[in-house]
Amino acid sequence: MQTPEFFDEVPPIVLIDPLADLLGAADEGLLEYRYVDVVKAAGHSCPTVAGAWLMTRKALAHLYPGTLPRRGEIRVELRRPLEDGVVGVIGAVAGFITGAANEGGFKGLGGRFARQGLLRFGVPMEGEIRFARVDTGAAIELDYRPQAVPRPEALASVMPPPSPQADAARRRAFGAAWQDWVRSLLLDHAEDPALIEVRS
Repeated sequence: MQTPEFFDEVPPIVLIDPLADLLGAADEGLLEYRYVDVVKAAGHSCPTVAGAWLMTRKALAHLYPGTLPRRGEIRVELRRPLEDGVVGVIGAVAGFITGAANEGGFKGLGGRFARQGLLRFGVPMEGEIRFARVDTGAAIELDYRPQAVPRPEALASVMPPPSPQADAARRRAFGAAWQDWVRSLLLDHAEDPALIEVRS
């Protein structure tokens, strides 16, 4: 699998998953997620996937200062309904990393480790997405504003997206320019408060 080189430059997200520890899936339950993992889960890399990654990373750092987040013990709620725009993609990325799942999620083992119902859509709030610790109730809301980062000039020159009939060079040029925009979001603007606003 060949991916853009900058994927490897994005800092990983490391969590402890007590269920993975119990079942022997990962030593001490340590799980490391890299940007390429959410690209595989989503099937693509775009500003929405990048934004969901950045919001999740920022929220976990806020909720678990100085310690590793505990996967499966985090509730993820989104303001917009599931069928609205790209909100399902955002929820899928956040849920993939945190373990939060909707009603189809894992129901638990021996009364513990349930992830079902931890991912919800259409929840009233000020922000776009809320992450909350199940154990303490501590929560954080965030907004993502990709328009705060200008699109690369090279992308404008290859818009609109090429049709399936376009030649290979045109398709490659579009893909390279598109991923350069994603790279800028993930690496150049990851800590830009204009891109990710923390509300609480």
